[in-house]
Formats: sequence, structure tokens, C-alpha cells
Amino acid sequence: MTQSLSASDPRTRSRRLIRALVGAAAVVLVLLAGAAGWIYVEMRGSLAQLDGEVAMPGATGAIVIERDALGIPTISAASRADVARGLGFVHAQDRFFQMDLARRRAAGELSELFGPVALKLDTRTRALRLRARARRAIEQAAPEELALVTAYVEGVNAGLAALAVKPPEYLALRMEPRAWSVEDSVLVLASMFLTLQDSEAQRESRLAVVYEALPPALADFFTSSASEWETPLAGGPRGVPPVPGANVFDVRTAPLPKHRVTSQTDAGEGDPLLAWLSPPPDDDARGSNNWAVAGRLTADGGAILANDMHLGLSTPNIWYRASMAWQDSRPRRLTGATLPGAASLVVGSNGDVAWGFTNSTGDWSDLVIVERDPADASRYRTPSGMQPFETTRETIEVKGGASVPVEVRETIWGPVVGHDSSGRDYAVAWVPLRDGGMNGALADVETAETLEQLFDVAARAGIPAQNIVAAQRDGRIGWSIAGHIPRRVGYDGRLPTSWADGTRRWDGWIAPAEYPRVIDPPGGRIVTANNRLVEGAALQMLSDGGYDIGARARQIRDDLEAIPRASLRDMMTVHLDDRAIFLTRWRDLMLRTLSAPDLQDSNERRELLRVVSATWTGRASVDSAAYRIVREFRAHVAELGFAPLVERIRQIDPEYPFNGARAYEGPLWVLVSERPMHLLDPKFKTWPDLLVAAADLVVEDARKAGGLASYTWGRVNTVRIRHPFSTAMPMLAPLLDMSTEELPGDSNMPRVQGPTAGASERFAVSPGREKDGYFHMPTGQSGHPLSAHYRDAEAAWVTGEATPFLPGAALHTLTLRPMVAAN
Repeated sequence: MTQSLSASDPRTRSRRLIRALVGAAAVVLVLLAGAAGWIYVEMRGSLAQLDGEVAMPGATGAIVIERDALGIPTISAASRADVARGLGFVHAQDRFFQMDLARRRAAGELSELFGPVALKLDTRTRALRLRARARRAIEQAAPEELALVTAYVEGVNAGLAALAVKPPEYLALRMEPRAWSVEDSVLVLASMFLTLQDSEAQRESRLAVVYEALPPALADFFTSSASEWETPLAGGPRGVPPVPGANVFDVRTAPLPKHRVTSQTDAGEGDPLLAWLSPPPDDDARGSNNWAVAGRLTADGGAILANDMHLGLSTPNIWYRASMAWQDSRPRRLTGATLPGAASLVVGSNGDVAWGFTNSTGDWSDLVIVERDPADASRYRTPSGMQPFETTRETIEVKGGASVPVEVRETIWGPVVGHDSSGRDYAVAWVPLRDGGMNGALADVETAETLEQLFDVAARAGIPAQNIVAAQRDGRIGWSIAGHIPRRVGYDGRLPTSWADGTRRWDGWIAPAEYPRVIDPPGGRIVTANNRLVEGAALQMLSDGGYDIGARARQIRDDLEAIPRASLRDMMTVHLDDRAIFLTRWRDLMLRTLSAPDLQDSNERRELLRVVSATWTGRASVDSAAYRIVREFRAHVAELGFAPLVERIRQIDPEYPFNGARAYEGPLWVLVSERPMHLLDPKFKTWPDLLVAAADLVVEDARKAGGLASYTWGRVNTVRIRHPFSTAMPMLAPLLDMSTEELPGDSNMPRVQGPTAGASERFAVSPGREKDGYFHMPTGQSGHPLSAHYRDAEAAWVTGEATPFLPGAALHTLTLRPMVAAN
């Protein structure tokens, strides 16, 4: 007999509840799907227009934009100004948010987008008043420079206006994009100065602390950038200063200096939302490579230029590929990398010459000790007598909060940016803060036909000073400096000094005719890799901003010399060379240390010895535990070896950022080779004891990571190319970020690679033979996550595929037409 259930029965109520929950869930899913669909449709509305016609204000003729399978545009027009309009249009459509971040970073206006999390960084940047400097640069611009950037700005604003929906980042931020201005393009240039140079001369400040804490002879030794790895273009390696004797300094008896605190203001870069601004301090993959091979040493007689600029990696990539064609006195075509926000080609080829950049690592900022008036702290001493500080009040707009006033104090030499351990103010003299320090003269390289013309233009360019290496169509090669060089008078710029009496100063810019140059060297090869390149008067001119030790340059030079008749395809082999030549002697030292008979009673040390001895591949390969072990051994030796000196320095500046794993190779190798007892940390009886302790620290590190078997280089050298938003909103990472990849390479070899920094592009080209060249870069052309070109270049960059230098066949054509005046 069937028994009916009443409405009050618990099972009936349970079924009704389940049906209600299922129904509610279905409604929620429908709503979520609807919301997702709406978001998807809205985001698609901000994709770049690839085909059709658009009206272009200011255009004098049709501007044709053809895109290939990777979205790389070829922009053709009758004039260079119209080409600039076309470039501005595609930059805005593909990369406007990236451009906005660059201008805001330089101007100290990130808080307007991101709120209080960016306030510390903005406050610090505002002290430089880069927007005011940008306006000044525009006021001083040559008419032809101003005309070009004005045409570019017209293109940017037309491209932004042509989007059906604002770029997706502004949808997420609930903000409206602000129109582009001429000064904004100068701010993008200023942002590159911030990336590539020491805007507050912090290296100089740290050196001052070292010389305050240590005797001069010991400070000379400790801070030396010399080593046997140096590979200059002129001269040879310098010797490391000798180890001072125990009569100068003995760590066993020397008292610690009196504790004092000196440090710069916290910039606030630690917030996840701002992590894209710079690689983490432990990401060692910094620097760049470029080289040239003369035509007499190549298979086809054409000179070869190769370049890979190493920067922080994010999505979208910093560079934007483009080819541009127009007609003036002759047909012109430029191909290479552009910088979104700027109107001209950065690196590439114009058919007559090809050029590439590496950061020069000269010294482009100096700290000036400000001598305040003892009777009036609002005044300071100058060569013309006491003068008041110039005070400017800036206002930072903060999203979701009240605006914040900022007071900036400036001297005749530059803004006040910090103080020394005695409390004396530091003002900074820095190239882009001076009249003429930023300009658009680099655009003139686009029509240079010889190395001499190219280098003359480069010397007048208001860009962060770069090593410009170039190849000419007829087979010649050369090197010089691009960017302004300050003329120092009365001092070398290494340490802070007072300029109050006028005997020490910057006296304008070095004239282009005085710039160091190397053209057609006897060896037929030129290599730069952020290393010291010159000596004598030329080195005094450039000074030392923290040169690379030279191991990368040495390995590239040796690679090139091993190729009897070079071809363009050979250059990719050099780009991807991950052989661990630099660490070989450290491996040998580790093997000798662990082979001592009295250490064989430890199973962990025996296993460490076995791994380093038997599994060494000689490369920074992802599967190599031996490489990672030796690398960490060196880092720990540096940490332990320099600890007594760093302890003393940190009594004055607790935040002194010693990084012995990257710098100090020359002094460090001298220590482990000569083993001076008066510089050995008293906690160790002998230098071999210190080396064993360093090896034991590696074992401890490996144990924490799961053991030696899994302690491979790839586990730590896992590349994560992220969008600025995904660091703060991890749920968006699958949409916004590139796939994580374990990649080979490291800092002291040609294939520079770290988790968040590395080659922002790789290319090789022979001017006049561009069809045979190659170019690849990470991520893709577009900054829009729904674009087919958001990540389609990534695979070739990861695998080292030599994709063509020139754009391929046109798959899309967009024509920008002059606006028709209304009747």
C-alpha cells in the first residue's frame, strides 16, 4: 500500500528546497553567463580596426596600413608626417593603456588610476617634475621635431576615438582614457630614462656610505668593477686594486663604525599592482647585447647587426614592431621596433644603415651636497652667493581619495632627493632634467646613409645614453654613444660633492665631435654588453655607472670569432648561447673544496660532490641541478666573504643592498684566491672553512626545495610574463598572462634570462638585405587579451625561432583618409 507524503513531511520540504536551490543556481548561472557575454561583447568593441576606411584629421593624403599574420603593420604614405599619423593610430588602437601607464609613471600620476597604492611612488617621482621638463622640451623643440610629434599625436587621438569601446583596462578601472598630448610623448621618453638610468644617483649615495664605513684603500678594492672578464673595444682588462694589508684594516680587531641611518624614501614598488614597474631585486637578468660583423667576414659580404635588449618582461611587450614607407628625396622604408607613445623607430634598419642599442651604463646622474645657510635653512650656498630653495607645490590626484599636496624643493643644480648620513641634503643633477636632455632628434637617424651621419645624429639625440652599434650597407661597422654626455668640470662624478664654489659643475654637453667612436676595427667585430668599452680620457668622459663585468661580451666575442664566414642565421646561435663559461671556475673551486679528505664522512656533501661532478652539462639548462648548485655556491661565498665589510656598511645604512652574486666578481675572486686572513670573518678559522660553509648552505637550500634531485635550474628560472592587473587580481591570470615556461639562460652568458626579465626582442639584419633578417619578441603586437595577436609571437621567442625581420604578406588593409571639410 502506497503512503502519500504530506506537505509538512521533512522529505517533501527537502525536495522543495533542492528544487529551489537548483532553480536559484540556474538563475545565477544565467545571470553570470549574461554578464560574461556582455563583458565579452564590450571588450570586443575595443579591438583594433583592421580593415576598411577611417577619417584622419590632419592627413595630407591616404595612409595605408597593411597587417600580416602576426598583426605587424606596414604603414605607407606620401610623407613622413602622415606615416607618423598612421603609427600613432595603430599604437593607440593596440597599446593605449601601455602608453598611458608610461606617461603616468614619469609624471607621477599613477594614483589617479590605481588609488592610494601608488601614492608613495608618485610622491617620489613628482620630486623630479618630469611633466614640467616635458613641457620645457616641447618649448625648445626644433620645428621639424615638433611637426613630427604633433602628427603622431593626431594619429593617437584618432585611433583612440575610432575604438567603439574604450580599452578593457579602463572598463575594469571604471575610468575614461585621457586624450594624448605632445608633452605625453616626451613623458614616454622620460619613462625610459627612469627605466635605464639612476634618477636619484642611488649608486653614488651607496658608494659614499662605503667610503664612510671603510678605509679608502679597502673601499677601492671592495667597489672595483674590474676583473679579468673585461672585454673593452679599446685597451684591455684593468687589474683589481690590491688587497690592503692588515695594517690598513683587520676585521678581527677593527671596531664597528658608529650606527647611523641614511636611506632614501620607500618608493612603494612592493605593492602587487605596481610589480610590473621593475623586476624583483633578485632577478638577475638585466643588461643587453648588441654586436656587428663587418662585411669582409660574412658569407655574402654584407655587414650584420644583431641586438637583444634585456628589460623587464610583461604583457604587452615594451616594443611594437612596424615597417614604415614614404617618399621624400627618395623612397624610404624603416623596419624594426617602435616604442608605443613615441613617433620614431627605436632600433632596426632604414636600408642604408642598421642600428641597435645596449644601455651604456655610464654615469648620467650626480649627487650635489647642498650647503645650507647656517642662519637660514631656507637658503643654500651657490657660486653666486646664498639663494633660497625654489619651492613648487604639486597636487597628486588619488582615485577614491582626497588629492594630496606635494612640496618639491629645487636648487640651481636639480631637485632635492635625499640626504647623507649627516643629514646634509642631496640634490640630483640628471641628464633629462637639463635643457636639451630630452628631445626628438633621434628621428633623424631614419634617413642617415652612413655611419658618420648616424653617429652625428645619435650624439644630438635626447635619449637615455646608449651604446649604438651599427652596420652600413657597404659592409662597414661602428660603435659610438647615443644620447647627451654631460661635461664634468673639477671632479669625476663618482662620489657626492659640493658644487657651491663653482669649481665643480656640469658645463653643458660634450660636443658630438668629441664623442668616442670605433669605426671599422681591425678585427672586424664589435660587441657591447653593458660592459666597459673604453679607457683613458673616453672612460673619464663616460664615467662608471656600474659596468657589467664583461663575461657576456667575452662569450659573444669568442662565439663570433669561431665563425669563419658569418651568416644572419648564425647570429641566432649566438643569441641563444647558454653555455656556463663564467661559472666553470666556480665549479672547479667547489669540486676542490668538496674533495677534501676530511669532508667525506658527510653523506650530504658526498652527494653534492657527485651531482656537481657527474651531472654538469656546461649550460644553464632547465634540467641541470649542477648549474643551480654552482651558481648558489658562488652567491653564498660572496655573502659570507664580504659579510664583515657589509656589516660595517650597514651600521651606517641598514638598507645597503649588497648583491655579491652579480657584482664584485673581480674582488671576490681575489679573496678566494689570495685568502687574506685579516679579511676573513672571525667565525671561520680558514678560508676553506668558509667555502665549506657556503656549500652547506646550498645543501640546506636544496633540502628546503625538496632535495638535490629536484633542485634544477628550470625550477627557479621559470619565466612568468604577466599583465599589470593579474598580480593584484590572480583570477584574471589565465586570460591576461602568458604561459609559465622553464627557460635556459642566465645573466652572465649571451642568452640572458630570468623569471621576470630577459630579451625583450632578438633580431639580426644586414642593411639592404632585410628580407634575410629575423626578428622575434615575447607576447605579441596587441595589448588586448581578446586579440589574435595578444600572444601569437610568444612561441617563437620561447623556442628561438627566427621569424622574418620584414612583415609578411598583407592579410588586412586599413586606409586612413584625409578628413573632408564640411561645406
